[in-house]
Amino acid sequence: MNSKKIIAAVITLTSLVGLTLGGCSSRKNAQEDNKTIMIAASPTPHSEILNKAVKPILQKEGYKLVVKEFTDYVQPNTATEEGEVDANYYQHLPYLDNFNKEKGTHLVSVGGIHFEPFGLYPGKTKTIKALANGATVAVPNDPTNEARALLLLQDAGLIKLKNPNDINATTKDITENPKNLKFKELEAATVPTAIKDVDLAAMNGNYAIQAGFNPIKDPLASEKVGGVAAKTYENIIVVKKGSENFKKIKALLKALKTSEVRDYITKTYKGAVLPVF
Repeated sequence: MNSKKIIAAVITLTSLVGLTLGGCSSRKNAQEDNKTIMIAASPTPHSEILNKAVKPILQKEGYKLVVKEFTDYVQPNTATEEGEVDANYYQHLPYLDNFNKEKGTHLVSVGGIHFEPFGLYPGKTKTIKALANGATVAVPNDPTNEARALLLLQDAGLIKLKNPNDINATTKDITENPKNLKFKELEAATVPTAIKDVDLAAMNGNYAIQAGFNPIKDPLASEKVGGVAAKTYENIIVVKKGSENFKKIKALLKALKTSEVRDYITKTYKGAVLPVF
């Protein structure tokens, strides 16, 4: 190849790289400056908080909030990672950390919003005292929420764990099980549907509400407000790494942490959902 052809090839390659980088930069800027905020959320209470309390606040700031509802714990993170939505609101940090580790995703928290006390609800058996030997307990099957359920069962005096404060505990870490409880491990969203077939069910507050339970009156045992659980399992706003400082994300977080949203959460859920800001 002569020198003229080499020079021409270099110029062409440089131009193509410039166009590619320029295209990526313009797409990023367009995404950051777009006035539409797409967010994935669980129906209750996350979607309700967003649609009824946050949306009007953002409208005044010139933003359109679009909420996509999901009933499982996987798709919202996948949609955020793939750029289908700008953020999600449904999970706590231990679950996010475990999801990133298992799935190789690049998701980060930009702030905590609320805490939902985890509860132990009656199924076929109506009191803890009445539990028969070999009773069945439904628990979430994802690592962090299963640990949360086991810690709650321990607090209720039903089991003992190798490490009584282990937020990563599994059924293999149970050292004492005097009632020989059997565990039915289910996806968190389906635990409420199994309530009639088990003796007890450990549930997240949002799923308990959807199932028609009162998370204040109905649990036989529940996590204590102000305890380690409240700090560890606060529900967070999650985005893909690199978009934390987007104007729209900052606007979303600012709107969520207003007195209007705090009042909405307090009055609507009457202690079943507690603001942490």
